[in-house]
Amino acid sequence: MLIAVLSLAAATLQAQQLPNGQQQKLFDLTNQARMDQGLQPLHWDAALAAAAQAHAQKMLDQHSLSHQLPGEPDLQTRAAQAGAHFREIAENVAMGNGAEGVQKEWMNSPPHRANILDPKLDHVGVGVVEHAGYWYAAVVFDNAVESMDSNQIEQKISGLLRQHNIDPSRSPDAARKDCAADEGDASGTRPLFVMRWEGSNLDHLPEQLEQRLSTGRYKMASVGACSNQQTANQGFTTYRIAVLLY
Repeated sequence: MLIAVLSLAAATLQAQQLPNGQQQKLFDLTNQARMDQGLQPLHWDAALAAAAQAHAQKMLDQHSLSHQLPGEPDLQTRAAQAGAHFREIAENVAMGNGAEGVQKEWMNSPPHRANILDPKLDHVGVGVVEHAGYWYAAVVFDNAVESMDSNQIEQKISGLLRQHNIDPSRSPDAARKDCAADEGDASGTRPLFVMRWEGSNLDHLPEQLEQRLSTGRYKMASVGACSNQQTANQGFTTYRIAVLLY
């Protein structure tokens, strides 16, 4: 018996740092299935494991397989409360005969298999509770987002600007003021161009900003970040940033 859903989520309890023996078995089988398809293995995430373990225990306690049991927060809230930050999240739940039995059911079910083999997902946590020889199991996958403070975000964006021969050494105070504003130049420093955006990926600059930089018109920048946010405190993490070009 099993149920799968692809959702966006996060969890509630303090996390284990390393998988126990039962969790390790499902973790290894999941990664073997991915590597058999040429995919990168998933990284263990203690926050996701805490959410998954708590949910597996509740399924046993209530003798029910579900992604949200009576009196329980939804997956998004559970994972966020456990400290997960993510762009996407997915969950598989099942009851089966040991690790191999559970994994076989999931791999024979298209929705569960799709979650296990989703190349966008990069972290996982496993929860297992055994009763009368059967496992109640929950696996939570996500596409994780690094938790960063404002200074770390600014340093990351400054590094990308340097790759375009832009000096980002102007005071961040100007960009921080414009970051907090919806439009205009709140800083009063008269930049030639102001770019504000929100996103969860700091590996590259927005295309519009890249196009501006390619003109060669700009030499310096102020980079400022507002506090990173979890949407509705549900783990969906985005960063709000402003770049002022001079």
